Amino acid sequence: MHADELERWLDGVLNIGNIPDSSLNGIQVGNRGSVTRVALAVDASEASISGAASAGAEFLIVHHGLIWDKPFPWRGPALGRMRRLIESDIALYAAHLPLDLHPELGNNAQLCKKMGWERTSEFGSYHGVLIGRKTVFEVPVPLNDLTARLGSLLGAEPTVWRFGPDTAASAAVVSGRALSMLDQAVRERCDVFITGETGHESYWFAAEAGINVIFGGHYATETWGLAALGDKIKEECGLDTVFLDRPTGY
Repeated sequence: MHADELERWLDGVLNIGNIPDSSLNGIQVGNRGSVTRVALAVDASEASISGAASAGAEFLIVHHGLIWDKPFPWRGPALGRMRRLIESDIALYAAHLPLDLHPELGNNAQLCKKMGWERTSEFGSYHGVLIGRKTVFEVPVPLNDLTARLGSLLGAEPTVWRFGPDTAASAAVVSGRALSMLDQAVRERCDVFITGETGHESYWFAAEAGINVIFGGHYATETWGLAALGDKIKEECGLDTVFLDRPTGY
């Protein structure tokens, strides 16, 4: 498959051109054109790029790419990453918010699916785009059960701010670093807000608002969308795919 063909397919599936973002979504670095194997990773780190090269991939899809909204000099670690991509002839494709919010493949949709929440709705406006998911439980769920279920899926014990009811009637989910949306969860009277990263500045707001917050880790909450996208590429494009797990602990 030619890289341009895969790029067009990804752009269409992820609706790349219609979602405002600080990330330059889509192709950030090209290659000579041929693609037989696709690697997927959360971050465009040297470890991910080297892993893609070792796996024989010509195309690397990441959630956090190299190019964001501000220009910067290509030197130091950034130059090293770019050099490794070019020397290994690996194309780099970024999908940030488009992968967070996708109704089927997105990080938030996948988290809800794995938690067993079949009925969800859109939640969490970011630059005018709804990127998260929300569910109302048919039967209220103990907070301890929610936390244990998420921890089992992530393979690590989440951090929990227990400021709301012990039994939850509703929950909202926005993966990664999304505490800026906590006020929206409060306004929508959610009992639980699930995200990735903690943040000192939001602690007292959550406490005073009386909402539970569960933190699963930025990295850990943003792997499932890539895994789902890899499965779809394999199924619909007939390409080999490999997910490169490079956890940061955050």
